[in-house]
Amino acid sequence: QVQLVESGAGLVQPGGSLRLSCAASGNIVSITTMGWYRQAPGKERELVATITRSGSTDYVDSAKGRFTISRDSAKNMVFLQMMSLKPEDTAVYYCNANAYVSNGWFMNAWGKGILVTVSS
Repeated sequence: QVQLVESGAGLVQPGGSLRLSCAASGNIVSITTMGWYRQAPGKERELVATITRSGSTDYVDSAKGRFTISRDSAKNMVFLQMMSLKPEDTAVYYCNANAYVSNGWFMNAWGKGILVTVSS
């Protein structure tokens, strides 16, 4: 019902920047909260940042001041601008969205994930 496709994966040097994008498609009526999660090797998936439809944002402490989440609600897209990247930011990043779909259901959807590697 809801498909999420991430883009922007890559290898970046410490201190560098990267912008992730996620596009939602399907039988979407409206999307409430969108967010980014990440899972580093050997670790559990963790929340990175979320943004509500009204634009309220929340970040994990390690991302505050370095990452910025934004969205284009008209295009059902969410972005994550990452700056001052550190090796510990290396992880698979997943897009997440909560959406009402055309059959009246409320769904939580995940993208397949993209790899961000921060290394010199």
